Amino acid sequence: MPSLDALVEPTAQGDPMSPLRWTTKSTRRLCETLNEHGFNISHMQVCRLLHKLEYQLSGNRKSLEGGTNSDRNTQFELINEQSSRFLKRNHPVISVDAKKKEWIGNFKQNGRVWRPQGEPELVNVYDFIDKKLGKATPYGIYDLKKNLGWVNVGLDHETAEFAVESIRRWWKSLGQELYPNAKHLYVTADGGGSNGSRNRLWKYCLQEFSDESRLTIRVSHFPPGTSKWNKIEHRLFHHISMNWKGQPLVSLDVIINLIGSTTSQTGLKVYAMEDQKTYPTKRKITDEEMEKLNITREDILGKWNYILKPR
Repeated sequence: MPSLDALVEPTAQGDPMSPLRWTTKSTRRLCETLNEHGFNISHMQVCRLLHKLEYQLSGNRKSLEGGTNSDRNTQFELINEQSSRFLKRNHPVISVDAKKKEWIGNFKQNGRVWRPQGEPELVNVYDFIDKKLGKATPYGIYDLKKNLGWVNVGLDHETAEFAVESIRRWWKSLGQELYPNAKHLYVTADGGGSNGSRNRLWKYCLQEFSDESRLTIRVSHFPPGTSKWNKIEHRLFHHISMNWKGQPLVSLDVIINLIGSTTSQTGLKVYAMEDQKTYPTKRKITDEEMEKLNITREDILGKWNYILKPR
């Protein structure tokens, strides 16, 4: 089954947030490929295994407006190739992003949970924000090789400094121990936001982290409009959302505990911690500071792919 999933995953189509995925490869072609790799399997058995892996056949649906980026498929293939190469060499590969901000308080959460009949969870009628409690910004790091999630829950602004601090905390708490001999780190991120491809502060803070950790950091950004294809969305954030559905997020402790207790059928384990630091907005990085970065653009799509080496 892992071999079959590996054949399908690089070319998987559709919305990965959905519990169902599907493939454009036929069962007979997949059967032929598996047989070439030494498996004794029929195309009917391939069909049964695809259903177990939660794939299904699907037609087209008109829903898109406008065109797609011409470099999208090239970037997808590059990310898949680089991820496979890093994983084979036992270098850490992480998918990073910030989850949707959540106001802390006794507010209604979508979803339903099992409770005694006639005893629903009581929440506020009106969603008046309690500014003393504030809002939580979970920033996640998903380790593809270990199937581990790390979430840094901040209470201040979602800035590039906060994003890199989350990666730093993951490395110090988990990554360093899991990969004691690692000299390289591969990071996949969205194209915009706090970890955007054009964000100067993001690159500046990553350089500082590279200097501290002595890691060579390779970064790849997903093309605009394709953030849901980032692994963290459906391998970590989806399960967190399912775990706290119908649960009012009444305090920071509740949020931390709900994130930390998230699991999945594939063995996902999640760690969470709070971040009480402040992250000021509108911090500018000058041209002179950018020139001091030890950064190299990749030959292929350098706007989305670059390497930061320790200075």
